[in-house]
Amino acid sequence: MRVYGKNVFNELDVTKIKKIYLSKNFRDEKIMSFIKSKNLKYILTDMHLMDKMATNHQGIIVDIHDYSYGTLSDINGDELVLILDHLEDPHNFGAIIRSSEARGVKNIIIPKDRSVSVNETVMKTSSGALANVNIILVSNLVNTINKLKDDGYFIYAGEADGEDYNKVSYANKKVLVIGSEGNGVSRLVKEASDVIISIPMKGKINSLNASVAAGILLFGIGDSNGI
Repeated sequence: MRVYGKNVFNELDVTKIKKIYLSKNFRDEKIMSFIKSKNLKYILTDMHLMDKMATNHQGIIVDIHDYSYGTLSDINGDELVLILDHLEDPHNFGAIIRSSEARGVKNIIIPKDRSVSVNETVMKTSSGALANVNIILVSNLVNTINKLKDDGYFIYAGEADGEDYNKVSYANKKVLVIGSEGNGVSRLVKEASDVIISIPMKGKINSLNASVAAGILLFGIGDSNGI
């Protein structure tokens, strides 16, 4: 996998780095000092060639090993877990990872099929937040939800036809489900959820971008219990 940009590089696990491409006029002394102190392999590269490899790279492109997904065993009684129900846009995914990291969410669950995965765009959009958030890949979301229920979690699905999220009394251990950009939360996942919560709309537009809705609900859930 190839990632790029200074923020992304600064958050990378050194053990994941295979090779670094630096522009011949790269002048970030802190990054250069770090690269040399860790004896990381780097290649000084013509900027024109780097522009063909990636956009907005800030003079640094890194080849890394593919992302290592976590498992459900990584969830250790977290106060809040996020599930993304077949999200498709990597930019939305990256933005949601940033919001999750800011909220203190440690684990995000995504399905293996028909879903965005961790790729270069996700890593770039997350602006380094991915280093502090574990992405868990599962085969079946409903089965996963049932396992989380067995562990004492309440499931809150964000959809347009639910209760005002500001007026819900939340459990101590909770899972927030955010649906896909086009279809929202799938029927089976919705049926498996305990409560459907909604963001009240006062304008003429009746829906929000998935990453915006996720950000509001992630922090709104905490606000409801004064966390």
